[in-house]
Amino acid sequence: MKKSSIAGMIIIAIAISVIISTYADSSTYGSFSDARETESELHVVGHLNKEKALFYNPIQDANYFSFYLKDNDGKECKVVFSGSKPQDFERSEQIVLTGKMIGNEFHASKILMKCPSKYTKDEVEVTEVTATTAKI
Repeated sequence: MKKSSIAGMIIIAIAISVIISTYADSSTYGSFSDARETESELHVVGHLNKEKALFYNPIQDANYFSFYLKDNDGKECKVVFSGSKPQDFERSEQIVLTGKMIGNEFHASKILMKCPSKYTKDEVEVTEVTATTAKI
């Protein structure tokens, strides 16, 4: 075989292995029910249950934060995060957790929050002022 053919096959093999490893490392979206059935990490999307208390006591343990989340299927589960409570957590509209089930608790390794825009109210007021100004 020619040296260029061997080099080409090595490059193709490396590219295939990179693609496979990237695909294997990516986690999927699911619900708490899906998380109970699998041992791999999973993304769960849901809303904070504001009727139940959050637990975060930085004096006792600054790396323990727990709360209850309802996933998009309506299932509720206690979530434990080994880290500090994110700022404005209670104001979040939607939460995306990355983690896995351990017993009856979902242990999150990452928390992503979709917070309400602080500019939404201002945009409405500016639109109304502009409409009123246009009439004058």
